[in-house]
Amino acid sequence: MTQKNEHDVIIVGAGHAGCEAALASARMGMDTLLITIDLDLVAFMPCNPSIGGPAKGIVVREIDALGGEMAKTTDKSYVQMRMLNTAKGPAVRALRAQTDNLVYPEEMRKTLDAQENLTLVEDTVNELIVEEETVKGVITESGTAYQAQAVVLTTGTSSRGEIIIGYMRYSSGPNNSKSSDKLSEDLIKRGFVLDRFKTGTPPRVDKNTVDFSKAEEQPGDKEPNHFSHETPDSSYLENQLSCWLTHTNEVTHEIIKKNSKLSPMFTGIIDGVGARYCPSIEDKVTRFPDRKRQQVFLEPESLRNDRIYVQGLSTSLPADVQREILDTIPGLEEAEVIRDGYAIEYDVVLPYQLGSNLETKAVKNLFTAGQMNGTSGYEEAAGQGIMAGINAALAVQGKEPFVLRRDEAYIGVMIDDLVTKGTSEPYRLLTSRAEYRLLLRHDNADYRLAEYGHEFGLISDERYEVFLEKKAQVDAEIDRLQSTFLKPTPELNAKVIDKGAKELRDGILAYNLIKRPEWTYEEVLEFTPSDFAFDKQVAEQIDIRAHYEGYINKELKNAVKFQKMEEKVIPADLDYKQVHNLAIEAREKLETIRPATIGQASRISGVNPSDITFLSIHIETGQYETNAAQM
Repeated sequence: MTQKNEHDVIIVGAGHAGCEAALASARMGMDTLLITIDLDLVAFMPCNPSIGGPAKGIVVREIDALGGEMAKTTDKSYVQMRMLNTAKGPAVRALRAQTDNLVYPEEMRKTLDAQENLTLVEDTVNELIVEEETVKGVITESGTAYQAQAVVLTTGTSSRGEIIIGYMRYSSGPNNSKSSDKLSEDLIKRGFVLDRFKTGTPPRVDKNTVDFSKAEEQPGDKEPNHFSHETPDSSYLENQLSCWLTHTNEVTHEIIKKNSKLSPMFTGIIDGVGARYCPSIEDKVTRFPDRKRQQVFLEPESLRNDRIYVQGLSTSLPADVQREILDTIPGLEEAEVIRDGYAIEYDVVLPYQLGSNLETKAVKNLFTAGQMNGTSGYEEAAGQGIMAGINAALAVQGKEPFVLRRDEAYIGVMIDDLVTKGTSEPYRLLTSRAEYRLLLRHDNADYRLAEYGHEFGLISDERYEVFLEKKAQVDAEIDRLQSTFLKPTPELNAKVIDKGAKELRDGILAYNLIKRPEWTYEEVLEFTPSDFAFDKQVAEQIDIRAHYEGYINKELKNAVKFQKMEEKVIPADLDYKQVHNLAIEAREKLETIRPATIGQASRISGVNPSDITFLSIHIETGQYETNAAQM
């Protein structure tokens, strides 16, 4: 069979970003080619075998609401599911799954293989084909030239990847896979600015040699929870695997300090910048010398093997030192190491070179996504991947780019942070990065994004109808509760007093009763039954809206206020030298990043409110048109 060499969209790399990009493009009707170094490593999980957590878990829900695949694949492959921060407010609650790192890639590969309009090829991309500053395809190591109207690069940590353990350093992608070297060289020749980042993994140990009696068990939740809005409660896994918590100690830390001279981090062998929010154990001990212990989580990797991932002990120290460290940790004294921890350095494209749709500014219709853009984590990569895939398809179709606002999604927060503020270290999503985090909750991702997913054809009509029915039921029930007056009956007052409040004298609206923090919608139904059958998701929406109504309305007003700044477009060819009174730093940053809107400009580090005022006046008073006419 002759290999087809002409496609609409080419995706380079089949990690978490590449898989989402390829599926989005193909589902939007594009003839899509996915090229990856090793087809056995599709959606591979070289680091922690988990999905979700604070902010990250909400991103997975957002990917699902847009029509992506990470949530569904996680729901097919998890060995444990837990909702985190349940004692806190809904803005920071987050679902986390411990996944089977053998099943997850298998399930994603099945989805890719079954997808119409999608072809998979095993090869290494060495060069881009660019004509008149527009990408036209790629050239692979085998010498094959593939043409396309748009290309998405998602090369992850394979870009000139190098694994480092002690004094040993060698060229490699993650998990000793092949690295991709020539594509980085081609990007540099085309004027792209690259940097070196570092990430790492901890040792893996044999679970049969771990004494779990010395660790604290962390079981999964009994109450059903899922990442995908489509996964039914009936499929919830009852017999889940536990994770376990143990700690380092002062003896551990002394060994690390004694051997710090052997750490590549401190000997100068590692040049790349590591993740601040996921540091190595030697970095934690050095940065926090007053802490007597550090958390270590023992996490199963798969039902099919005996590997335990020693989360919290990421290191690039020599192998013999790693074993000495493990010997001091309760439960791991006799643990046998299956794989040593290691650090990996790789190339990133500094993201100020991208637009908000993840298209490169230097080459039209060329997009980048994932760790290549300086992020860390599978979830951040997948979130960028689906956005890049959607925008690549839209570019081929000649349609306007798709950009999520900061008040619409954590994905929007992440991409805006990257292209506006840049990053000098592996970027990790945190709830604190979102100024509208009460709007960006785990429970309402479909409310925020399902309409987009349906519009792009990534969500079926049937699924969208189910969502609309749920939305209508919530609205109708809130309307009913807001107009239902509850009389102060003895039964109601008995419940009120039992909850520690004073008895009602004049009665109360049912909705206002739910607003009280000690009450829930389900409890109020006892006094005003609904015509609808009780639904957990509907109840959750009503409770959150009632309890947090004032805070939510405040954030909505702020979002509308700042949206006006987002709508003020900055001309793409604006000459910032012509804008009077700009500070030197502001002028330099604006020239480099070239923000699309006044709102984006206001978030650039080094651009002050006064600079925004001068810039706005320059555009609004028509000085831009005058200057352009004189050129």
